[in-house]
Amino acid sequence: MSTFNKLRKNKYLLLGSISLFLLTSLQSCQKSDVQTLPNRTYQLVWSDDFNSSSLDSTKWSYDLGSGGWGNSELETYTNSSSNLSMDGNSHLLITALQPSAGVYTSARIKTKAKFAQAYGRFEARIKTPSGPGIWPAFWLLGSNTDTVGWPQCGEIDIMEQQGQAPNINHGSVHGPGYSGANAITKAYELSTGRFDTDYHIYAVEWGTDFIDFYVDNFLYERVTPSSVTGTWVYNHPFYIILNVAVGGNYVGWPTSNTPFPQTMYVDYVKVYKQTN
Repeated sequence: MSTFNKLRKNKYLLLGSISLFLLTSLQSCQKSDVQTLPNRTYQLVWSDDFNSSSLDSTKWSYDLGSGGWGNSELETYTNSSSNLSMDGNSHLLITALQPSAGVYTSARIKTKAKFAQAYGRFEARIKTPSGPGIWPAFWLLGSNTDTVGWPQCGEIDIMEQQGQAPNINHGSVHGPGYSGANAITKAYELSTGRFDTDYHIYAVEWGTDFIDFYVDNFLYERVTPSSVTGTWVYNHPFYIILNVAVGGNYVGWPTSNTPFPQTMYVDYVKVYKQTN
């Protein structure tokens, strides 16, 4: 196993400690923004760099079908190479298509029953799609979901974006008493640029009593047991999901200004355990 020693820069906090815990405001990434980042050391335990010619079935499986997925989504998820492929340069491509008027296809993959972990750092480097009604996501779901159901299993949304706002990322948790539209959430806004024009690193660092959300190693949100308005359910293993949805309650609907295809490019996904 390789050791991930986090090298971090100390910055001076301008917004005060209260802003770190305010879970509904926008946080812009400015060079003058300051924070003293946690001094944690991690060891790599699981990864996929997408170097193969097809999806690694020892690590991932597909979610298939339609029905809205609880969010009134429009797409049908498939295992077709037109919706999920490798580009030959170590990138996974998840592509949403519109094969005919009002018909959408995409892909959603998960590590359920293949890999799950409680605590540590979960990280991916991704270039996201954009456009009205496009909903890319990198997220975690409690591995006990089949037993206790959602939201009792817990959900951690590491990267969730509304395609009509390609400069804003959302980090959220869902649990009993704070799910759906009542999730504990915070938005991170780029001061310049857009998430769909380059790769960015999305991560959470998760322990027994905290979940820290990062974009490009900038800590913009911390959730603790005192932050949630219900039960803290982040004390068991979670598995990984990657997908691009089309339409839904959270993001709205595609318009005539939404171009297709829409592709999310994933450079890698990595999971670490804390060693200090």
